[in-house]
Amino acid sequence: MTRTCIIIDDEKTARNIIKTYIAEVSFLELKGAFKNAIEALEYLQSHSVDLLFLDIEMPKLSGLNFAKIIGSNTQIIFTTAHREFALDGFELNAVDYLLKPFSFDRFLKAVQKTQAKTPTISHEKSMDYMFIKVNKQMLKIDFDALLYIEGLSNYVKIQTHENAFVVYDKLSALIKKLPAHQFIRIHKSYIINVLKIKLYTKEFVEIDGKHIPVSATYRASLMALLKTH
Repeated sequence: MTRTCIIIDDEKTARNIIKTYIAEVSFLELKGAFKNAIEALEYLQSHSVDLLFLDIEMPKLSGLNFAKIIGSNTQIIFTTAHREFALDGFELNAVDYLLKPFSFDRFLKAVQKTQAKTPTISHEKSMDYMFIKVNKQMLKIDFDALLYIEGLSNYVKIQTHENAFVVYDKLSALIKKLPAHQFIRIHKSYIINVLKIKLYTKEFVEIDGKHIPVSATYRASLMALLKTH
């Protein structure tokens, strides 16, 4: 079974090596090679592929953040020169992790795994809500009603259309409960619902009349996600 693929790597030499390896594998069909994740994201808005060869360390948008944006229906083989990123890659359900420089034999072993591991699309309805603990009770929060979440030291303020709830939690824990295509962290103190943005600049977004700052650390990830909407 032929598997279409693209390469995303900011190093030209790395892209060329992977191109050479792909040409030697009969079941791989290369559709493109991109020097950054932003270009690849634009391509994937109008094209679909089976497999990504994705570098982890890249300017503007890292491979790890890119993988979170595109979801789980495309297989990923991460490539990087740094062994310490391996755990992060596998936590995102990557097919394999290639440590640069890697041989053709190691590359072939990785791509053969894609034949056995076919991504599955869930037919179950995904949850569109979460529960939070408020005054010793569990309160249901619909994602569509959630505007933004503000970090307040060991507490967070969850702002909806009608109410605000201050609960004992952390942004780092809450972001894992929220759908990545709809919610994103844009500042050390804020998670926002991108569907509620009225306007945005490089410095802030406006949601329900409130200007929420966008930090340089998260700016590229926000711009990339907005391009998918």
